[in-house]
Amino acid sequence: MFNFFADENKKQNSHYIIDGTDYNHIKNVLRMEVGDTCLVSASGKSDLCRIESFSDEAVCFEILEENYTDTELPVKIYLFQGLPKGDKMEYIIQKCVELGVFAVIPTEMKHCIVKLDDKKAKSKVARWQSISESAAKQSKRNIIPEIMEVSSYHNALEFAKRLDLILVPYENEEGMSATLDALSSLENVKSVGIFIGPEGGFEKKEIEKAIDSGAKIISLGKRILRTETAAITAVGMCMLNIEMSSK
Repeated sequence: MFNFFADENKKQNSHYIIDGTDYNHIKNVLRMEVGDTCLVSASGKSDLCRIESFSDEAVCFEILEENYTDTELPVKIYLFQGLPKGDKMEYIIQKCVELGVFAVIPTEMKHCIVKLDDKKAKSKVARWQSISESAAKQSKRNIIPEIMEVSSYHNALEFAKRLDLILVPYENEEGMSATLDALSSLENVKSVGIFIGPEGGFEKKEIEKAIDSGAKIISLGKRILRTETAAITAVGMCMLNIEMSSK
């Protein structure tokens, strides 16, 4: 079943009106017809809908059942991703949105090879936001996770201090006891921030600053993971533990 996102102001009584690029996609790419059903998500909720009619510029959906499905985690996961090379960020965003991340904060760290000026950063964020939307549609999310502005490491830590839990997977952390303790505490929090280093890893001072900010340093195992693998693994571990504890 296809999933589309709409602004709340597109809701009129028991109907949604969708236009723009989604209208073109529905009519000319997917070739959906009157009577076809799909999900329409707005304001964090997804309704089961049926196409009632087409006009020249919009499609009208009748709402069959409100709050039809809820795919969001009860804990908001914020991913603070050290800027990686190439198109790795697109891959990280796609997979982590599928896993349930609430927001992604691209973060400049000491060992980041990529350096973005304001113009490039805005262009990248716009591109990454479109990746998030596509992944949210594919995975039947109730929301489109926000890709926030590129942040300095200092500002990222300041933001993370507002969260209930901060986790920093670090290659020099030995043993899994800290990881197990951190994962077990997920059932008692409403928000968690995960910091992932870039290709060159964290600078030692960055780890010290994270600890000073209340972060828990954890391990993802004995093997050294690429930055994209570490992000997906850490988010996946949290997602699975949150899902199991919420049943």
